[in-house]
Amino acid sequence: MIEYCWQQEAYVANRTRPTLEKRAKERARQEKRKQKDERRAAVKANRAANPRQEGEEDPDIAGIRPGPQPSPWGDEEQN
Repeated sequence: MIEYCWQQEAYVANRTRPTLEKRAKERARQEKRKQKDERRAAVKANRAANPRQEGEEDPDIAGIRPGPQPSPWGDEEQN
């Protein structure tokens, strides 16, 4: 939205509001990016300080063995 002001016998566009809104959005983006970087650095430091013990199994793949996996529903046909 452009507002027009009559100054010195000429119309001058008043564009301050969109500029301020853009600056506020950019500041918000920068702040969010800074918070994400801080969070990532904290997680990275936590992982470095507490490494997984040798022989400790990854919880995401715990209990999985190589080869075909049994059906989690137990409805496989036996031949």
